[in-house]
Amino acid sequence: MAKLMFNSILVICTGNICRSPTGERLLRKIIPDMKIDSAGTYGLAGHPADVTAAEVAAAHGLSLDNHLARKLTPAMAREYDLLMVMEPEHIEQVTAIAPEARGKTMLFGQWLGKKEIPDPYRKSPEAFEHIYRLLEQSSQEWAKRLRKS
Repeated sequence: MAKLMFNSILVICTGNICRSPTGERLLRKIIPDMKIDSAGTYGLAGHPADVTAAEVAAAHGLSLDNHLARKLTPAMAREYDLLMVMEPEHIEQVTAIAPEARGKTMLFGQWLGKKEIPDPYRKSPEAFEHIYRLLEQSSQEWAKRLRKS
């Protein structure tokens, strides 16, 4: 099986305060030699990570400290080899922002049966815990496929 060759990943959700910062930090932890960042299709620019997302991540030994949300731009989309989104609607939003990025945009849950990773924003800590586990499983699956040979 051929290895996928990517040197940079942009993890994308809606606000860039819950799912994408968590996915970004999980992937960075597993694939430390790759450039991995995050953004949101409606990024709450300048906001820190959601408090509950940060608490759940911290409980798993993952820090979301110093995260600042940003909004996806066409230039940003061009800068990365792979764009990972949380739900099919994000593919459409990314395509509207940067049409040329469509071919390199995939679901973060691609290897979990193309599973959507729902937004836990303003939901219970249990919802955040569930999303964290989905992001962690997805990150592991992506890492298996992205590790450089």
